[in-house]
Amino acid sequence: MEYDYREAMKLSNQMCFPLYAAARNVTGLYTPYLKPLGLTYTQYIVFLVLWEKDGISVSEIGDRLMLDNGTLSPLLKKMEQAGYIRRRRCREDDRIVEITLTDTGRELQEKAKDIPASVAGCIRLSPEKAQTLYALLYELLENQTDKTTLRMKGELK
Repeated sequence: MEYDYREAMKLSNQMCFPLYAAARNVTGLYTPYLKPLGLTYTQYIVFLVLWEKDGISVSEIGDRLMLDNGTLSPLLKKMEQAGYIRRRRCREDDRIVEITLTDTGRELQEKAKDIPASVAGCIRLSPEKAQTLYALLYELLENQTDKTTLRMKGELK
């Protein structure tokens, strides 16, 4: 069978579109819960990382969230100005910037504690389907990351 680029170029045949639309819809579910706290979704996921492990480097946060320094730096600056975090250079290596929560940043976790359950209640998937989707998305991310890394190293064309 011959490759039909016209068929391949239809929006309905693109895996990227339902992923994009679903991601926008799901992150949008967080807005009514984050807005009263004065947080964006990206700030929220930075907090999730810091509430799990405080006192880590900017690069560790970037690795966990798959975000680059150009995205993280202005975000962290705003969070510092709001009094949620402190940024300081590592004593052993001044190229490394460490991020620690302030008391205000730690206290915010208590205010945000119901967000995961509230958002989960808005997503109409059975627990089994939700777990399958979660596993598939992480599998996709892992596979894509491996190929992207190989492509960047020139090992994959």
